[in-house]
Amino acid sequence: MAASLQPDDLPEPAKANPSDLRSILVTSVLNLEPLDKDLFRGSHHWVPLTQRLFGGQIVGQALVAAASSVSEDVNVHSLHCYFVRAGDPKIPVLYQVERTRDGRSFSVRSVKAIQHGVPILTCQASFHQFQESPIQHQFSIPTVPPPEELLTREELIQKYLRDPSLVEKHRMGLNKLLAQEVPIEIKPINPPDMFHRIPQEPRQMFWVRAQGVIGPGDMRLHCCVAAYISDYSFLGTALLPYLQYRMQFMASLDHSMWFHSPFRADEWMLYECESHWAGNSRGLVQGRLWRRDGVLAVTCAQEGVFRVRKDQSQSKL
Repeated sequence: MAASLQPDDLPEPAKANPSDLRSILVTSVLNLEPLDKDLFRGSHHWVPLTQRLFGGQIVGQALVAAASSVSEDVNVHSLHCYFVRAGDPKIPVLYQVERTRDGRSFSVRSVKAIQHGVPILTCQASFHQFQESPIQHQFSIPTVPPPEELLTREELIQKYLRDPSLVEKHRMGLNKLLAQEVPIEIKPINPPDMFHRIPQEPRQMFWVRAQGVIGPGDMRLHCCVAAYISDYSFLGTALLPYLQYRMQFMASLDHSMWFHSPFRADEWMLYECESHWAGNSRGLVQGRLWRRDGVLAVTCAQEGVFRVRKDQSQSKL
């Protein structure tokens, strides 16, 4: 989908560091195999502990398939997806694209992600030619510590593991999390106290970026990577006031994104997530991805289903 990136195309800091590698999100996770016109096959490179396919992977791969069928002069401005079945990590996913409409400034694509002969996700993506307009505004980026002052997700887990009072079963759980090869770098801001399970407001923020180097490249490729990133830890925002409950089942129902301004998915972006409503075993989460310079790049929304039970255990520490 994106042109091959040569060393001279990389930003200077990346060229200066020979240990930098192309992001696995580009080389593998979002690299689909074309089977026929508008038909692609995708494989899996990270399966969560739930043993269901990661929703962000399916959304990102569906957007790759859709973007492969539009002209070079348009970029995605929105997508709307429904998760209709759990993904099976044991087999690839087929992506079937329908060219719904090509207008003078907008193009629309419909994508079905298929396993075992039935859809596991349906996606509508709309693409738009850039058009200047005097009508433009945005909110202001929240004031937070820069990513250089914060610990990564892995460093936080290592910090928790060094606590001698941590009980063994939770030490094992943290080691399982640490062993996962998630292709995303995350630096939480005020991470929740998951050990004492103290309820808090349904709001969280973290700095996030793809691991490795993507380079300036094709803006549509960065949008596909952002689609992958946007689903990680997103839905859990609605559960922060209910940490006294044990999760029995959680699944995403739908996922929507609106792309506002150009960005680099391999550079730090602030992900601001909040849940304005939960009820009837469902919760709604909204998110904003900000560039470091304060420009609002992406807006996201997702609804999920939750089934919980009261946690009768005492503190983990």
